[in-house]
Amino acid sequence: MSTQQATSGRSAPEVIYRTSVWSTRVDLIVTDASALVSATRILHDELDRVDRVANRFRADSELNTLHDAARSGVGIEVSPDLYEALAVALRAAALTGGAVDPTVGAAINRLGYDRDFPLLAAGVPGPFPGPLAVPGWRSVVLDAEHSTVVLEPGTLLDLGATAKAWAADRAAEAIADRMGCGVLVSLGGDIAVQQAPEGGFHVGIADICGDPDAPTAVSIDSGGLATSGIGNRHWTLDGRPVHHLIHPGNGLPVESAWRTVSVAAGSCVDANTASTASMVLGEDAVDWLEGVGLPARLVTLDGDVCTVAGWPADPIEPRALRAVPARP
Repeated sequence: MSTQQATSGRSAPEVIYRTSVWSTRVDLIVTDASALVSATRILHDELDRVDRVANRFRADSELNTLHDAARSGVGIEVSPDLYEALAVALRAAALTGGAVDPTVGAAINRLGYDRDFPLLAAGVPGPFPGPLAVPGWRSVVLDAEHSTVVLEPGTLLDLGATAKAWAADRAAEAIADRMGCGVLVSLGGDIAVQQAPEGGFHVGIADICGDPDAPTAVSIDSGGLATSGIGNRHWTLDGRPVHHLIHPGNGLPVESAWRTVSVAAGSCVDANTASTASMVLGEDAVDWLEGVGLPARLVTLDGDVCTVAGWPADPIEPRALRAVPARP
């Protein structure tokens, strides 16, 4: 459901490192071959930091420590990294009117996604849950002065809608600052770019991350590019197909008008926030994206393509998508 590198045909000395983390593909591209080894170390350092903080499948993650400590309903002091991760998630919720809501943790657990994704491949037994609205992002209260968090008892957070994109932004910025070269970081197709070469980094847009037959391509010279959709993370519960994009209003998988939505913005976090919100908003996403001025490509369930807000009209010939600030 995401974006992959496409062959650019240029002479720029771009080199790529590829691995996997969080059950998804990771691509790192730098414009200086001599920087690749050090850039790889920086990337893994950043991914490890985010994993220790925000991975809900790690019993020892700080997020799960917060869940355990927050049962009393009092303020819990957290690390600067977790505080920032939570602030990013709440900002996304505020900018999208709650369409992207971090309090979907219990809802997605009810659907069986309470373990690493590969463990869902054979399907999950148990009854399909009824509708139940999530607690809502306003139930999470941050105190910047004391670095504390208050959760309503029973609230479980899932930072998946923002943490991966946040990690991509952090890694790309750290590599560019320390190595002084152009860099593209793609985490499952959530892409962050810093100091791109002339003409930008060329990427393909596909419904499935890593698809070698990406039907279209664009170039990006700064900011972020992200695709949200239902093509990758899906499984069965009680024999019924489900996926990981949750509607906060009923706690069930969204029934979207779109197969995928790709968005370019000033950061990977903003791009992924907008693409995820668009899946939740359904047909209303077109007007919303136009209103906030974010270039986007939306693909219907039947495969029809709709582009808005300046997305290249003929993206088979790569054209630059420049940084655009999110303004919901």
